[in-house]
Amino acid sequence: PVIIYAGHNIGEDYLYELTSFLKDKKFGVINISKSGTTTETALAFRLLKKQCEEQRGKDTARKVIVAITDAKKGAARITADKEGYKSFIIPDNVGGRFSVFTPVGLLPVAVAGFDIEKLIEGAGKMEAVSGEHIPFEKNQAAIYAATRNELYRQGKKTEILVNYNPKLHYISEWWKQLYGESEGKEHKGIFPAAVDFSTDLHSMGQWIQEGERTIYETVLSIEKTNNTLIVPSDETNLDGLNFLAGKRVDEINKMAELGTQLAHIDGGVPNIRITIPELNEYYIGQLLYFFELGCAISGFGSCSGFGDIDNSELFVF
Repeated sequence: PVIIYAGHNIGEDYLYELTSFLKDKKFGVINISKSGTTTETALAFRLLKKQCEEQRGKDTARKVIVAITDAKKGAARITADKEGYKSFIIPDNVGGRFSVFTPVGLLPVAVAGFDIEKLIEGAGKMEAVSGEHIPFEKNQAAIYAATRNELYRQGKKTEILVNYNPKLHYISEWWKQLYGESEGKEHKGIFPAAVDFSTDLHSMGQWIQEGERTIYETVLSIEKTNNTLIVPSDETNLDGLNFLAGKRVDEINKMAELGTQLAHIDGGVPNIRITIPELNEYYIGQLLYFFELGCAISGFGSCSGFGDIDNSELFVF
């Protein structure tokens, strides 16, 4: 299946091009919204619901539109009940940004063809090794939370999440929402930023190296890639890269990672390094749970002096 996202922006060109792409195609819709009235998701659903009904007929549309919403209330729940959509529940005690292990995250991941049982297994493993019964010195989530709190007290107000694999880009985007919405309270909190290296080394790298010393980095390091690609030799060697011939591309990436980390540390940027054995559902499950727990501990810790993890101020706009 092809997964296409909508409801994450109000770009007219984006939505026009999306609906144009879907013209005459068989498609279904997963409508994820607790209230059913959030502007971005409600607008996209209105457009896609109408198009799906027109192209496939109302009876078929009812079978291929799925709602993930509140159990009892809200516009999305009312619509799902009225139309007879298959629905899944967003638990009342789980905030949106913490909902990746509920149907909010699990159904799209499953539809995309990934193993959600392995994802949950990984989360369970991290829960087991980072619970409150685990001593602090062995509890990685607690150590992460305590470290970032101490860095905040030392004037490090911005955390930059660094990855060296483009597949982690949207993990970083998820992380920014998780920590930004949780900690941005009462004019306090660490600002969560993210960069994709080596791409952003050619832009943000300079600022990180020699800009204000109010930052620290958290580096996501993947030990093992899923594929192997060897650098070939070239007779002309016009690019001067024959010294890399025979090496794996990942070896070069690891050299860039190590060199960058050492340079930034030498430049006065504290570094936290999180190692991921390899990119698969099991370890991604561990990573997501690690960040969620670390966020909760950090907030109650607390770098921003708050004890709640709501997002009530979002409703101001």
